[in-house]
Amino acid sequence: MTIATGKKKEKIDRLAELAARDDERGVSLWQEAFRRLRTNPAAVVGAVILGLFLLVALVGPFLVPHAPDAQLWKDEVRENIGYIPGPRAENWFGVDHIGRDEFSRMIVGARQTLLVGVVATLIGLAVGSLIGGIAGAAAGLGGRWGRAVDNVLMRFIDMLLAMPSLLLAISIAAILGAGLTTVMIAVGVVSVPVFARLLRGSMISQSNSDYVLAAVSLGVKKPKIALTHVVPNSLAPVIVQATLTLATAIIEAAALSFLGLGNNDASIPEWGVMLADAQRYLDAAPQLAILPALGIIITALGFTLLGEAMREALDPKLRK
Repeated sequence: MTIATGKKKEKIDRLAELAARDDERGVSLWQEAFRRLRTNPAAVVGAVILGLFLLVALVGPFLVPHAPDAQLWKDEVRENIGYIPGPRAENWFGVDHIGRDEFSRMIVGARQTLLVGVVATLIGLAVGSLIGGIAGAAAGLGGRWGRAVDNVLMRFIDMLLAMPSLLLAISIAAILGAGLTTVMIAVGVVSVPVFARLLRGSMISQSNSDYVLAAVSLGVKKPKIALTHVVPNSLAPVIVQATLTLATAIIEAAALSFLGLGNNDASIPEWGVMLADAQRYLDAAPQLAILPALGIIITALGFTLLGEAMREALDPKLRK
């Protein structure tokens, strides 16, 4: 196992351990975290960025001035002399290489980017939580046979963690073929080991809590303890990680689209595809590459700022 993989595992396990600790003053973990988030400038900036992104992605496509696939200004494009109309009154961001309004495509592309990021994260969250939940319950409450099950599942997860995430996503996308669904599955699979190990670690920490020992002594069945008590109290770090995973999902989805493994329907704009298409026209219209790149960077930054702020807010060492 590489040093990088070991550090990655330690970081995940650390978050699970921190979120599993109780507040000695009896204040709810989420109440205290929310209080600290409101006074954290990074969290506020991240929330503002995400709020604007969600507004644009959900409402913007209904307000765009032109259809994103309409080639209304194709006659004005002169590829032979390297001329593509830039920003002007009727086209705020200019037009692309086949005469489509770039502003409309950026707005509609935000929805596609959000769709890919959310669905990919949900895939990773669902599958990872299933594996991590089984492993955590088996290790914390299953005795000798439970530890054997946990060992098998975690060795599989370790193999996935040991592979570079982008390389794993590219491999999966190459096997399944290019397409939007392929990108969602590939990026979702990459995040499975993170969620699995995180939930497992949190559940193991919760399994040593007093309320679990009390439930066991009262004769409550262990599957019921795991489902109704341990799992609900172990979800805090998983929710935090989902916010961070959205940022990486957007970047990795854009990378797959840039490599030609993403959406193959040219009529549906997506920031990664737009960035790939613009590479041939950097001299004539650099804004065609700069705008989708900025969209990806700023959106990922928003998710990262909010996710890191939530991680800090859950750290009991920083709670006063």
